[in-house]
Amino acid sequence: MKIAIIGTGNLGGSIAKGLINNKTFTSLYLSDKNTLTVKEFFDEDYVTITSDNVLAVKESDILIFALQPRHIEKVLESVASSITERHVVMCVVAGFEISKIEHIIGSDKNIIRVMPNTAISIGKSMTCLAANEKGESKMSLAKSIFNQLGTTLVIPEDQIQAATVICASGIAFWMRLVRATTQGAIQLGFEAQEAHELAVQTCFGSASLLIESGRHPEQEIDRVTTPSGCTIEGLNAMEHQGLSSALIQGIVASFEKINQLKKN
Repeated sequence: MKIAIIGTGNLGGSIAKGLINNKTFTSLYLSDKNTLTVKEFFDEDYVTITSDNVLAVKESDILIFALQPRHIEKVLESVASSITERHVVMCVVAGFEISKIEHIIGSDKNIIRVMPNTAISIGKSMTCLAANEKGESKMSLAKSIFNQLGTTLVIPEDQIQAATVICASGIAFWMRLVRATTQGAIQLGFEAQEAHELAVQTCFGSASLLIESGRHPEQEIDRVTTPSGCTIEGLNAMEHQGLSSALIQGIVASFEKINQLKKN
């Protein structure tokens, strides 16, 4: 596969790392106006660093646009004449709908919206996919790429905004919970590094339990709570302080913000 990533910031760079680690390409173009942002990839085999978006498009079959919302329209317009029916156009830009992409490059092109998260750099992303009518035939190709970089879920496009909050912004939400757990462990007497390890590994174990068992979180909670025990005491104290409510409010606030971006 000949792949180009247009825009190599945090997310674009993470996708590049995941692709390189899994060797899921025959050639990879990384295009950015500031090529120094991808200097870590300069010595990688079959990877070309460029600031020429048109060149990257012409030399590739799969185009992954990973730009900031304020830049995507201008960049798409600048390469539109070079995008043909053979290309598969994948866009990871938050709030930029398929209809807007079609308006610029044409509805006769294969277009897939992709919403991964930064865990894609280590092959652990939760990636959601939605395509236009023409792009539906390329969905299996998109899944084959991103399943090597984590897990994929095909959803209707009108759910992409919500998926962005849960999966992409969700990384930050979970990081904050891990940080809070680390701080609590330090307060209980652990050294900072020990506290970090305890929090991270417990978080990893919790997620792994749910994945492996397929059980609901409450079932796993019931397994570690005993009558009048310390676990239920801690859980109740957290709920009295609004833990679940704060998380839900944060998710909804993030969703409202991304919808503002969509309108703009």
